Amino acid sequence: MTIYNIYIFDRNGTCLYYYEWNRKKQAGMSKEEEFKLMYGMIFSMKSFISRMSPTDYKDGFLNFKTNKYKLHFYETPSGLKFIMNTDLSVGNTRDVLHQIFSQIYIEFVVKNPMCRLGEPITSELFRHKLDNFVRGLPFFQQRVN
Repeated sequence: MTIYNIYIFDRNGTCLYYYEWNRKKQAGMSKEEEFKLMYGMIFSMKSFISRMSPTDYKDGFLNFKTNKYKLHFYETPSGLKFIMNTDLSVGNTRDVLHQIFSQIYIEFVVKNPMCRLGEPITSELFRHKLDNFVRGLPFFQQRVN
């Protein structure tokens, strides 16, 4: 099992933070283009699911799988979007993404007077805490190859 990367977007589609651990293949485009593509896909998926769902849309969009990876999604009430890509064997990470929001983002971005909300996160303390948290997860495994 492994975690490839994480994106944090604000409600306007600005990528506030990106970090990768075990990503082997790059997108072949600039990071800015990749961020726009990712946000657009998430926006479209949420719209599609809300319109096509045959049942109540209470939980919303949580994840999707391809034959190579699994994308996990968590959105806060304020519209922050946390996206984590993992391998296929990782189960639901909704609680993990919520913990990243409540225990790391809130503590080390929102409560940090040096961080400005709505601007890219450059805090080394945030990066360090997030990295330690993710590396401590039972399904994190450093890929060898």
